[in-house]
Amino acid sequence: MKNLKDLFEHELKDLYSAENQILRAMPKLKDTASDDKLKKAIEKHLKETEKHVQRLEEICEEMGIKPTGETCKAMQGLVKEAESFLKEDAEKEVMDAGIIAEAQRVEHYEISGYGTAVRLAKELGLDKIADKLQKTLDEEYKADNTLTDMAEDRLNRKAKA
Repeated sequence: MKNLKDLFEHELKDLYSAENQILRAMPKLKDTASDDKLKKAIEKHLKETEKHVQRLEEICEEMGIKPTGETCKAMQGLVKEAESFLKEDAEKEVMDAGIIAEAQRVEHYEISGYGTAVRLAKELGLDKIADKLQKTLDEEYKADNTLTDMAEDRLNRKAKA
């Protein structure tokens, strides 16, 4: 990498890899969850994640780069950790609380990645691309807040009992 543009392209490819890994992992979380609202929240974010991948593909096309070629090792680790948790012998309420925790780890990584990408796009004067990335960042924050609300509202209390 020689300049900020190279770093930005690297970040986009990393996010693309991360989002695709999430697309493969989320159905396992949804299928293991027992709470209907949690299942619906995961399903909703799965659809958003598909849009995130499309957005990244559009951005890469605009920039004349291929989104492939990077493997997000951090997301590999987060997915591996989540899959390991799903194998635990846990009461269903505890499993749901744990699924929220695993999903939020993923969301927090994405929030960090998209926040960085937005900042780099702005620094490079790519305002329209920054706006697209900001839209995804906003959706990631919303998904994280939804999970927090579910945990605080009732799922953690159920698991505590």
